[in-house]
Amino acid sequence: MKTLLIETHEFKASPQQLTENVSENGNLLVEGVLATAEVKNGNGRYYSKDLWEREMNKYAELVEQRRSMGELDHPESSVVNLKNVSHLISDFWWDGDNVMGKIEILPTPSGNILKELIGHGVTVGVSSRGMGSLQDRGGVMEVQDDFELLCWDFVSTPSNPGSFMTLKEGKENNINQYAKANSIVTEILCANGNCPIF
Repeated sequence: MKTLLIETHEFKASPQQLTENVSENGNLLVEGVLATAEVKNGNGRYYSKDLWEREMNKYAELVEQRRSMGELDHPESSVVNLKNVSHLISDFWWDGDNVMGKIEILPTPSGNILKELIGHGVTVGVSSRGMGSLQDRGGVMEVQDDFELLCWDFVSTPSNPGSFMTLKEGKENNINQYAKANSIVTEILCANGNCPIF
């Protein structure tokens, strides 16, 4: 039976990406690892390279048509909700067993929150969302051939190493990241004088 499969990677961006890389539309562009094949990930799942290659070949059409959108946080749905879209995948390529990607942060409400979080040094993850089934192969849950990639979303908690995005690489920060994120979100939501009750 197919179920919703979510895999998250830490996504890192260099300071140069955040100051120099913008799309033709003037939107922030960041690059990093989207997915890794041929390893057991943090969720105990294994994706073959053949499976990711097949799905990326299909996903290329969405990238070309600028329909490769994702949301800020994972919904419990297999549908990308336009009201929650924060970004789109503008390009991807292989680097060994890693699917690398270029992501354009869109000037939507969710995209603006994401941009501010990244701009203030908050570490976020990029997470694939897809439908598929699993088979236990000696303690490793192998993703089966019926897997279908839906999108990548930005989230706060990673399950796969290598896909966090941060502004300041190598700089230790002991500030409570959640308090900082809440402060930034509140600042954005209350910017026009209408502050919702939390």
